[in-house]
Amino acid sequence: MSLSNENLKKLEKIGYRFVGTERHAAAKVCHWTKKSILDEGECYKQKFYGIDSHRCLQMSPSIPFCHQKCLFCWRDVSVTETEWKGSYDEPGEIIDGCIDAQRNLLCGFFGNEKSNKKKLDESQDPKHAAISLAGEPMIYPKINDLIEEFHRRKFTTFLVTNGMTPEKLANLKEEPTQLYISLDAPNKKIFEKLCIPQIDNGWDNLNKSLDLLSSFKCRKVLRMTCVKDYNMQNVEEYADIIKRSNPDFVEVKAYMYVGESRKRLKWENMPSNQEIYDFAEDVAKECGLEVKDRVYESRVVLLA
Repeated sequence: MSLSNENLKKLEKIGYRFVGTERHAAAKVCHWTKKSILDEGECYKQKFYGIDSHRCLQMSPSIPFCHQKCLFCWRDVSVTETEWKGSYDEPGEIIDGCIDAQRNLLCGFFGNEKSNKKKLDESQDPKHAAISLAGEPMIYPKINDLIEEFHRRKFTTFLVTNGMTPEKLANLKEEPTQLYISLDAPNKKIFEKLCIPQIDNGWDNLNKSLDLLSSFKCRKVLRMTCVKDYNMQNVEEYADIIKRSNPDFVEVKAYMYVGESRKRLKWENMPSNQEIYDFAEDVAKECGLEVKDRVYESRVVLLA
């Protein structure tokens, strides 16, 4: 475990709840889970893919570990490690802990008269795991078993990876319900400037993972985090990558000026809804896709 007590407390202060003995896994209630319980809106993933926002468990088995220090990341990347250090907790222990943590974090809604009682009751029994909270989940030594255990418990799973571990991706025996690979740059130069890989051959590894995408039977999505003045260009290069990867969907989403990213980027680097839509349309036209949906509140456009 590489997080100091100071960093643990810092993350707990903003809503993280670390679970297990080794304290490398955590849950955090999503903003949209709370909104849904109050009937004030749902996550764009509910609109796009049909999950229930109020029954979503946002978690990660590998909070301190990632291969990149992206400028747009809302975390304090100074504490990030690229290789697993120390022991690790078993998948069942992590899942039990995350469910208990989420229940505790939501208990205050039982005293809120604005809560939707049915949704609140259902939220105590989550059925969807967003394995994407922070860190790179593929670094967790038992990621395959974690997905398998979620599925044994009748969860659907969305797994988000930065594509830095193609060999682990190739050996993933238990496919998630939906696999995301982050595509945040159209070429190596922009990738290294924006994503700041902490390992050798980062761009090559990403492309190897992208080439593996079509071999998966689950739903496959490329997620593009768009940072104005950094990576919203070279549409033809993005299109070439998308056509080669052959995903089911592409999410074109605006960088949001939140958290620790505010120390690295400016407010002006956050694209407007119109800028995201225009860029998404340009990408779609170049690679033969169509704009299928959009959610203004999240500044995200879905291509398929």
